Amino acid sequence: PHMRAFHCSWFCFFTAFFIWFAIAPLLAEIKITLGLTKKEIWTSNICSVAGTIFLRFVNGPLCDKYGARIPMSIILVFASIPCACTGLVNSATSLAVLRFFIGFGGSTFVMCQYWTSRMFTKEVVGTANALVGGWGNLGGGVTELVMGSMLFPLFKTGMSAEMAWRTVCIVPAVVGFTVGVTILFISDDAPK
Repeated sequence: PHMRAFHCSWFCFFTAFFIWFAIAPLLAEIKITLGLTKKEIWTSNICSVAGTIFLRFVNGPLCDKYGARIPMSIILVFASIPCACTGLVNSATSLAVLRFFIGFGGSTFVMCQYWTSRMFTKEVVGTANALVGGWGNLGGGVTELVMGSMLFPLFKTGMSAEMAWRTVCIVPAVVGFTVGVTILFISDDAPK
């Protein structure tokens, strides 16, 4: 169960970054379509981080009560919903609100670290935490490549740029939702 939880932990965190950062490479197109200012884009960025910060304070006590697996699953599933709704954005306000709730995905760092801290002994827990945190954070960079260089251009081949950014976020949403549900059934919260 230790290594299964280790891999589930980093992969969930990686997936959370895929959800959280999916919109970033699309912001230039969103700005054009909605006629947003640079200030409105920055406001949406701040809202995204605010959602993460807010939920990180909540997640510690949730992990103490329920373990890491259940809150991780719930947040992945929850953050997938606004990610899938990215195409419904029609104003600076709706973008900021959407990004606040998508930002909840970034709070999975708490569960990621809690999970590995519970599964490994003090002799190796630092290494385990460093690896799951690093591999999870790698999700942000991979998302930039996948969304910005592969999926968005692929979607643009069959539709307008506006329709492409309005539909492409369904991919990370489906991945996040699937991982969130799957994690409930394939891993453990603590060693038995």
